[in-house]
Amino acid sequence: MQRTAPNLTSRILARFGPLMLAFWLALPFAARAEDAVAATAAAEAPTASASGAPAGFVAVAEPKPGDTNAQRAKSQPGNNAPFWRAVRESSAEKGISNLPGAETGVLIQSFTPYPGARYATAGQAWREVRNEWLIPYGGALVFITGLAIALFYVTKGPLGGGHERDTGRVIERFTYFERAAHWSNAITFCILAFSGLVMAFGKFALLPVIGHALFGWLTYALKTAHNFAGPVFAVSLAVVFVTFLRDNVPSREDITWVLRGGGLFGGHEVPSKRFNAGEKIVFWGGVFALGSVVVGSGLVLDKLLPGLDYFRGDMQIAQMVHIVATVLMMCMFIGHIYIGTVGMKGAYQGMKTGYVDEAWAREHHELWYNDIRAGKIPAQRTRPVDAGQPATARPQP
Repeated sequence: MQRTAPNLTSRILARFGPLMLAFWLALPFAARAEDAVAATAAAEAPTASASGAPAGFVAVAEPKPGDTNAQRAKSQPGNNAPFWRAVRESSAEKGISNLPGAETGVLIQSFTPYPGARYATAGQAWREVRNEWLIPYGGALVFITGLAIALFYVTKGPLGGGHERDTGRVIERFTYFERAAHWSNAITFCILAFSGLVMAFGKFALLPVIGHALFGWLTYALKTAHNFAGPVFAVSLAVVFVTFLRDNVPSREDITWVLRGGGLFGGHEVPSKRFNAGEKIVFWGGVFALGSVVVGSGLVLDKLLPGLDYFRGDMQIAQMVHIVATVLMMCMFIGHIYIGTVGMKGAYQGMKTGYVDEAWAREHHELWYNDIRAGKIPAQRTRPVDAGQPATARPQP
C-alpha cells in the first residue's frame, strides 16, 4: 500500500502536468485579449449614460415646478398637482372653457377680505359673512321686533280705545287708486318676506320637521315666486312713492310728534296731518331709502339690469346688501303692519274701505281733520256711489 500511492501520483503528474502548466502560462494572455475586446466594443457602441443605463435608454426629465399636467404625468404619473394648482389660481389666469358668459374659466375666486370674515377666497368669505353674521343676527333682530310688538299689544292693547265715539259721518281717507297701489305693494311684500324667511331660515326651522323632499319642493316654489314677485314689488313701490309723496313731506308739526313719541305712552295722541311723523319715517326710511336698496340689489340678483357683467363677486356683494336692507325693511314694516291692523282701532277699516269716521280722524289726525272742517281738503275726493248723497253723511261701510 505504501508503494502504490506514490506510483499513482507520479502517473497523474506525468499525464496532466504538461497540460496544467500550459493553462497557467496562457491565462495572462487570455485576460489581456478580453480587455482589448471590451475596449474595442466600448469605442464602437454609443456612449452610455453616467448612471450606467443601457445604451439607447432616454431618461425621463425630473419634475419641475412650472410643469403642465401633461408633463407631470410623464415625470410623475398620478401626480395632478399642476391641474389643481391651475384650478386654485384660475382667478388670476383663467382656464379654457367652451361655455359662454363671464368667469366661465374661473373655478375658484381670488382671496378677498370681506368684513366679518377671515381672509379667504371670495366664495368662502361670503359664506362666512352670510352664515355667521347676517343670518343669525338678522333673524334675531326680526324675532326681537316681533316679540317687542307682541308684548306691547299684550300690555297696552290697541290704540284708540274708545276716546272718541263714532259719529256715523265718514271721511274718505284713501281713494280707490291709493288702496289699489297700497294693496298691490303689501301683497307682493308679504310674498317676498315669507319666501325670503323660508329660504334664509327654513333649513333650521322647517327642514327637520317636514323632511328633505317637501322642503326642497317648497323652497323651489317659493324661490320662483320670489323672483317673479320682486319686479312687481319694485313697480308697486314706485307707484306708492309717487302717490303718497305729497302728504309725506316733513313739516314742523312732525318735530313735536317725534319729541313726544306720538303720544304712544300718554293719554292723547299728538295732533298731526294726514300722515304723522311715524308714518313719514316709514315712508322715507322704509319705502324710499330701504326700498331703493332692496329693489336695486334684487334686480341685480335677478340679472334684470342691462349693461352689467354679473361677476360672482358683484352678486355676492349684492346678496349681502340685499339681506341687510331686507331685514331692516321687514322690522320697520312689521311695526307698520301692526299699527295698520290690530294695533289701532279703525285703521284697517280705512285701508279696506277707504273711509274712516270723523271721530277717528279727530282722534288720530286732528290737524288733517281741522283742514277738512275748514274746507282746505275735500272730505270726498272721488265721486260717491250715490252722487246725490252728501259725502260727509255717507253711512259707515
